[in-house]
Amino acid sequence: MTPSQPTGPEGLLGERLQFEALLSDLSAPFVNLPVAEIGQKIEHGLQRIVEFRGFDRSTLWLFSDQDGRLQQIYNYSLPGIKSPPADLDDILPVWVAMARRGEMFYISDPDELPAEQWREKEYCQRLGDIRSILFIPLSVGGNVLGVVSFVSIHSRRAWPDEFIQRLRLLGELFANVIERQRAEQKIQDAFNEIKQLKDRLEVENLYLRDQLEVEYKHEEIIGQSAAIRNVLRQVEQVADTDSTVLLLGETGTGKELLARAVHRLSSRQVRAMVRVNCAALPATLIESELFGRERGAYTGAVTRQIGRFEAADGSTIFLDEVGELPLELQAKLLRVLQEGQIERLGSGKTLEVDVRVIAATNRDLAQAVKQGQFREDLYYRLNVFPITVPPLRERPDDIPLLTRTLVKEFGDALGKSIERIPKKYQDALLRYHWPGNVRELRNVVERAMILCNGPVLQLDLPSDSAAMQVPAMTLAEVERRHILSVMERVGWRVRGRHGAAELLGIKPTTLDSRMQKLGISRQLRTSDIS
Repeated sequence: MTPSQPTGPEGLLGERLQFEALLSDLSAPFVNLPVAEIGQKIEHGLQRIVEFRGFDRSTLWLFSDQDGRLQQIYNYSLPGIKSPPADLDDILPVWVAMARRGEMFYISDPDELPAEQWREKEYCQRLGDIRSILFIPLSVGGNVLGVVSFVSIHSRRAWPDEFIQRLRLLGELFANVIERQRAEQKIQDAFNEIKQLKDRLEVENLYLRDQLEVEYKHEEIIGQSAAIRNVLRQVEQVADTDSTVLLLGETGTGKELLARAVHRLSSRQVRAMVRVNCAALPATLIESELFGRERGAYTGAVTRQIGRFEAADGSTIFLDEVGELPLELQAKLLRVLQEGQIERLGSGKTLEVDVRVIAATNRDLAQAVKQGQFREDLYYRLNVFPITVPPLRERPDDIPLLTRTLVKEFGDALGKSIERIPKKYQDALLRYHWPGNVRELRNVVERAMILCNGPVLQLDLPSDSAAMQVPAMTLAEVERRHILSVMERVGWRVRGRHGAAELLGIKPTTLDSRMQKLGISRQLRTSDIS
């Protein structure tokens, strides 16, 4: 006879007192125990019961919140004893059904099982030749959470009522601890969700405040020309999809307004569109701005910050001047487009984001790909639905309507009333080349409205010839033209006396690097970029 199965009144009394002391000893650590340590304490409790009563295995099973199946959560088995399966629904259908109803069940010998429980009998024989088994339901407030099982493999056991009642006390202890664990986890999950929403709203509000300073005050796209109507038709066609849109056009043509139109007509309109000017962000900060950072990711990163892609989750992100994005970050942007995944700077954790991307550029991205300045795979990912925005000089029919709209807008803001614009100024507006497009027209009208002191508006425009002679160029284009001009002057000699590096006042290695970055080769001539 083992010490765990005493006989006689004195032995039974001693065993009862020992078991009650054990229950008290197991209960004490759960008071004010941190949620993270509950699982470890439960497994330790199962081990103590197994060793005290001479069982071979004890397992705690819970019904899954996702699919309702009875799944193993905690287990303790003696050395050499097989572990139970992870899921019992298909193996023990009768017993699982009883557990769902909160019914306790036990057997002292598998041969006692009725014919309809043949699967249960087969399980006992297959999994280590189980001799005796007890399932005690875990319930709180009438809600069944799962069961705790006790298994004897080496010997048959009787299950006296008094002994079962003591084990029920253990089951109640585990059930209450698990319910507390679940409740605290739900509170923690809710807190984390609220914090994430709070962080996202703070970032959204910050982006919105920034955008209000640069956004046109009139939201609608003004124009009746065939060119702009064609663009608006394309906007309507693509808006209600999740396809990536690439807006191509000169500076000042209203690419951001079109991006807002795409977003406003989409199912994502309930949340704010997040705007990013890729050319305005410093190269050292652009990665953390786009993808976020963890505290301590780099010197000066004293707080955790979510990135703009994370802030745009469920909405639209507008990547303005996407052609200026550094090559090393283009791979990360490609990953977002392909897989919808980002990683914050300083973190190895992958985050899933659902973001619709609208990109815009005034560069020739196809040419940038040939020059090695833009990834070819990213270009094709962005170029799913390209929309070319026409310059103002190609839609002259819209200039009078745009002018009247701007005059009214500034008139309302300045408290001025304009009755007419002389014909010579109207003709000048139509003749002008408009290198700055709608943005330049807006500036011209605003300046004229500020200076105007009567009902007749007088406009001051640069001469069309001057505008044609000085086309709008980026700093990189100016540098490229200058280097190419010097190279042709010295016969493509970089080094040595009177070489291009000496004339430009830079090291030959620096000049080599700049030429490679700007796509300058001996086959290129100034006439090719004029």
